[in-house]
Formats: sequence, C-alpha cells, structure tokens
Amino acid sequence: MIVASQSANALSCTSGSWKIWSLSDGHVDMPADLLRRGPGLGKYTLPESSRQEPSLVRLSVNCFLLEGAGNSGVLIDCGAGGQWEPSLGHLDSAMAEAGIDPSSIGVVALTHTHLDHLNGLITRDGRVAFANLSRIVIAHDAVAGFVDQPHLERFRHLLAPVRDGDQLADHLAALSIPGHAPGHMAYVLDSGEDRILFCGDVFHVPAAQFARPELTWAYDLDQSIACATRINLLREASNTRAWLAGAHMAKPGIGRVVEEGSGYTLLPIA
Repeated sequence: MIVASQSANALSCTSGSWKIWSLSDGHVDMPADLLRRGPGLGKYTLPESSRQEPSLVRLSVNCFLLEGAGNSGVLIDCGAGGQWEPSLGHLDSAMAEAGIDPSSIGVVALTHTHLDHLNGLITRDGRVAFANLSRIVIAHDAVAGFVDQPHLERFRHLLAPVRDGDQLADHLAALSIPGHAPGHMAYVLDSGEDRILFCGDVFHVPAAQFARPELTWAYDLDQSIACATRINLLREASNTRAWLAGAHMAKPGIGRVVEEGSGYTLLPIA
C-alpha cells in the first residue's frame, strides 16, 4: 500500500485499483486493569509508558472506508455516534476533513455489534448518517445483537447476514475471527497488490498484545478463543506479509507485522 494523503484524523492509501481510508472516530480511555495475563488469569500491569495515566489506557477507535472501481463505498464499522463518551463519535468530522461525502457510502460492514462500532449509523442529532446506505453487512451470529438495539430499528431491513468466506464485493470477503463478541467478523481485501485484514477487536492494547499475544481483554466474550484467534492472525499476517487494520490500533491503525523475540511488533504504515 502507498500512502496518498494524511491529515490529523484521516489517512488514505492506494493498493491496486482500491483506495483505503483510515478515519478516526476518536478515542476512549478504559481501565488498564481490563488487560489480563491470559485466559482465566489475573490482571496484567502495563508499564507506565503504555498507560495514559496510572489507571487508564487509551484506545483509538478507527473506521475504514474502501473505495473500488465499480463499487459504492464500503465502510468497515462506523464508530460510536453520539452514544458514548464525548471523545468518540467524530467520524463525520474525519470524513469532512478528508473530503468524503457520507452519501457515497452504500455499504456498512460491521465487525460486531458493540456500541463503538455501530452507533455511528445515526448522527449526534438523530439523523441517518449515510443517506444512500443499501446494505449493512453483519455476521449471522451478530444479528440478534443488532436487533436488540431499539434505536436502530429503522435499519433492520438493511441487514445482510454473512458467514465466513462470503464475498461482499469483488476481492473483498468475510473472515470469521471468533472470541471477542458473537459473530466477530473480519473483512479481507485482496487488491492484487496487497492482502489487508480489517480485524475489528482482535487487539485492544496493541502496545502489549503484539509482544505478548496471550494477554487477553476482560470484555472478550471467550478469552481462550480470542487468544487463539489473535495468535493465529499474527502468525498468518507475519508469514504472508499481510497488512492489519484494527479498530483499536493506534491511529491510523494500519501496519505490517513482523516477529520480534517471542512475540511480534507492528510496523505502522505512517
């Protein structure tokens, strides 16, 4: 991938005939003791250099827009909207900064149904964020979580459930990444030049979990499965030189993985 432009909250890259945007929805500070030493084990204490302050760790919240010839824009996750901390819900500002018209987005592909990934379907003042949205791609096992959100009822007719391996568009497919949430789904773009894995919440604290992928996050639905998913994803990305794009990796949230010692390190794209 080649970086085409970068600003405070938006980065664009090109790969083959595709343009890939990283768009920042903001950040959220979470308790540092949510990081665990492994499945079923106690809390892990981060080095002070990795913490926002003694009790908190800062998580970026990134969304990714894919623009390919002949396809309407595919937005992977859409941020928190106005439903969470004031530091979140700024996807619309990032899009404006990048000169992206929200009406150009035809598909939203959700990695899962946690608030910071789907509430951006609605703007802070209650409007539909993407006027020409035709599909909301979601894993079959995540549909119930979406339907359980009464404020999203107006979008239910757009749900397009997918399973592992299903195609969203030419060269873009769904990939199951279980453990974090019901139906946790990645999306894989094979541009002809690069393989890019948009991996949702496989990582929450990249500064720790790349070097020690056995470290888990308290909000993972099944910490053992989430741990195995992370280890397998890192191994594959390192072996194939694939790019990773993560919702909570430090913005812009895109990089390549290389082995380092007994773990891995991320080489950010910019």
